[in-house]
Amino acid sequence: MVVEKDVETSAQAGEIDEIAALEAREDEKAKTLQSQTGGALERYINSFSAINFSFVLQCSWEAAAATFQFALSNGGPASVAYGSIFAGIGTTLIATSLAEMASMDPTVGAQYRWSATFAPKYNRFFGLMQGWITVFAWICSCTSNPSLVSNIIVGLAIFNNPDYVPKRWHVTLIMWAITIFPFAANFWFRKLLTPLEAVGAFIHVTFFFASIITLAVLAEKSTVHYVFHTLTNDVSGWQNSVVAWGIGLLTVTYPLTGFDGVLHMTDEVKKCRTRVPRSMITSVVLNAVMQSSYMITVLFTIGNVDVVSSDFLPIIQVYYQATGSKPATNLFVAMIGLIVFISFFNVFASVSRLLWAFSRDNGLPFSPVFAKVHPKLKLPINALILVACCLCLLALINIGSSAAFNAFISLPALALYISYFFPILFIFFRRISPSHPTPVPWGPFKLGMYGPFINLGAMLYIVFIVIWMPFPTFLPVTGLNMNYAGPLIGAVIVGALCDWVISGRKRFQVPVARHRPDFEM
Repeated sequence: MVVEKDVETSAQAGEIDEIAALEAREDEKAKTLQSQTGGALERYINSFSAINFSFVLQCSWEAAAATFQFALSNGGPASVAYGSIFAGIGTTLIATSLAEMASMDPTVGAQYRWSATFAPKYNRFFGLMQGWITVFAWICSCTSNPSLVSNIIVGLAIFNNPDYVPKRWHVTLIMWAITIFPFAANFWFRKLLTPLEAVGAFIHVTFFFASIITLAVLAEKSTVHYVFHTLTNDVSGWQNSVVAWGIGLLTVTYPLTGFDGVLHMTDEVKKCRTRVPRSMITSVVLNAVMQSSYMITVLFTIGNVDVVSSDFLPIIQVYYQATGSKPATNLFVAMIGLIVFISFFNVFASVSRLLWAFSRDNGLPFSPVFAKVHPKLKLPINALILVACCLCLLALINIGSSAAFNAFISLPALALYISYFFPILFIFFRRISPSHPTPVPWGPFKLGMYGPFINLGAMLYIVFIVIWMPFPTFLPVTGLNMNYAGPLIGAVIVGALCDWVISGRKRFQVPVARHRPDFEM
């Protein structure tokens, strides 16, 4: 194995790599144990690829560019400018809290496994409930990528052909077509991973600077008062300034979610106890800085706000007013779509591994089917097929609702934040409880005395954000413009409770952390 070669090389150099040695022993045990549940994955992702995986998966400034129309109607510039900074700090607290747990117990199951491990009681119940929420959150998050790309394609089609009138089913067909690529590519994902992420990271960074420089040099400038003191609360129907500002946060909070995607690739990351935490925190910090810088630049160079806000995809008019060139506008917007598309490959791989891990622990009905790993490809083929089917079904929402795009953005954000909350809550109580008989099995990344404060800050941020996610973006609320994120999350929770009562409490196996010595910082 590659891991064994790493350990051998380290020993020859006179060094003892305890983490790599432990990982090699664990992999040997995992092969034996997982052969009974369908097979095991293989480690091949190195440190650079692990960081690139999260960095490209989030693609935060691109996602914010494609969704900032929500903030134009609610909150306006003040929501985007201050919200970007607020979201960056809050998401970093969450990522740091989860990174500490990833260092203790690096596992594909991540959130549901940690909830089952650290819950004070009813471990199996909380593990199963967390598993359903996390799997649902990631399937919805996976749906948001083709939704963003399809809206960019339709927006550019309207921009270049003003007579084109898009139908809702057009977007659904485009989403289906887009889903084919990462599904097929996952069969050769190992060979495609490094070059694809390298290209993605290059475009992600290059066009970030190109966009900021182009807009800063060519666009008409907004005033400082407009960017930092304009709070919009009279467009969407929400008159309360606080509510409008809170709903507008969706634009800047949604793009920073998904940093835990690399967690669900843990079984394929070498030296995962140090590399996965480093990847998560690095990705969040870099993407938060890039998103804040980009969105503030857009606000200073937005041009005619009425023209921008009336466009199907407002970011198109921001570039067009600045450059006055259709080819240049097409290039910049197409690159945004390309990065989101490349990110889709990573998201698709991540959610398939999560679904496979949950099935391996008998979290789903018919778990043995989805827990299988192809012996030659080393991939969870059945889990990949299930994810693709779920995406195609969710894409049908476009046909029935004009608010589908809003649902594809707010739903994954709401579900992911809920999935982050419970493991952080449980580890927070565990670390401040002096009477617990079992000490916390700290890993090489440990927050120490700052841990309780970071955990508490992360939870407060999550609660605040989750309050606003289910709100409809426009009033009065109708069946077409309603935000279905809240009811859908409620339906998943009810469904998980039913599963627990019917068979889940007997079927689900509480994951047990792999044996490991304690590591100090």
